[in-house]
Amino acid sequence: MDLDDYRISSAAEVQSLLKQLQDKATLVTLSGPGGLSYTTVLWGADPQRKVLSFSADSNESQLQPLLEGDEVVAVAYLDAIKLQFDVVGAMLVRGGHTIITARYPDHVYRFQRRSSFRVKPLGKEPTIRFRHPDQPGTQLTLRVLDISLGGVACLMPDNQLPLPAGSTARHCLLTLDEETTLEVDMVIHYISVMNPETRGARLGCELLNLRGADERALQNYINQTQKRRIALAR
Repeated sequence: MDLDDYRISSAAEVQSLLKQLQDKATLVTLSGPGGLSYTTVLWGADPQRKVLSFSADSNESQLQPLLEGDEVVAVAYLDAIKLQFDVVGAMLVRGGHTIITARYPDHVYRFQRRSSFRVKPLGKEPTIRFRHPDQPGTQLTLRVLDISLGGVACLMPDNQLPLPAGSTARHCLLTLDEETTLEVDMVIHYISVMNPETRGARLGCELLNLRGADERALQNYINQTQKRRIALAR
């Protein structure tokens, strides 16, 4: 993928995107090498002073090692659009409120979140099984409502412990069919309430750390499901 195709360098466009993140209090995930991550919101974006500020909890154990790393990347979603930008010169500032300050970005990458085709399963639906991020003793098995190469939407029953947006589930087992189970990590980006009869919420999740063979297996599942759906529609 050529990142230049997705680069937004116009100062006005960058400012507009950052303002939307700030105004909507959109969750922003800061990630670094070694799997370190921290979910926050953008508090301020000052193009004149060239400064960004994010909310922070100074007691968060992963925060300082993340900020001390060489590379920090911010990822957020605005509706159906994935935004990504480098967080340069990040540091923790303690005062009346603890914040993270960083250099204002020169450019932002804007990706279509559904850049790969998303399908609804046919027949037996895939499931994803994982330990609850906040309750490791609780194992969840959720039904997959639709799936793409980059993400899944799952049904979270209303009788289960809630999963907060921004949380990350590690070592999830995504079972596509009786013969294919993949191990992935996933970040829960949004939660939407479904109709009352469904008795649950829809979780919009991004899949992380797909290995080459697993990515090919998932792509094959998506292709075959779409072919079957087209054949049934004829």
